[in-house]
Amino acid sequence: MRYLPAVIVDIVLVLVFAAIGRASHDENPAGFLLTAWPFLIALAVGHVLAALLPGRPRRPWSVLWGTVVWIVTVAGGMLIRVLSGDTAEVPFIIVATIVLGVFLVGWRAITALLRRRRAAGETQEDAVVLEDEHPDDLPR
Repeated sequence: MRYLPAVIVDIVLVLVFAAIGRASHDENPAGFLLTAWPFLIALAVGHVLAALLPGRPRRPWSVLWGTVVWIVTVAGGMLIRVLSGDTAEVPFIIVATIVLGVFLVGWRAITALLRRRRAAGETQEDAVVLEDEHPDDLPR
């Protein structure tokens, strides 16, 4: 179930994308599921593909995993929209690509940055503890 938190975050972000999009066009935001459903299906396919790729990214919260999910979500979502009789105008494709990229890859990049900073902070704290405990053993 290590995939579940990342999938839930991605689902929420796709729903937010759809609700914002509908509201920005003065459409009823309550109908956001009509906009979101093709992208939610593609999102699920993206997670499955990321998990099945040979030499795949190992963590669903990694930037590489998010990149796979993002590309499949945009391409698949647009394809499903068109096949279901909806439109996929160029401005919508551009906006969806940018917003979903920021959402699906962005949270992962922020998470990676925070993990690196925390790991660097722990390393510095360890060095301080070592210096306090064994000041004569450290080079000056």
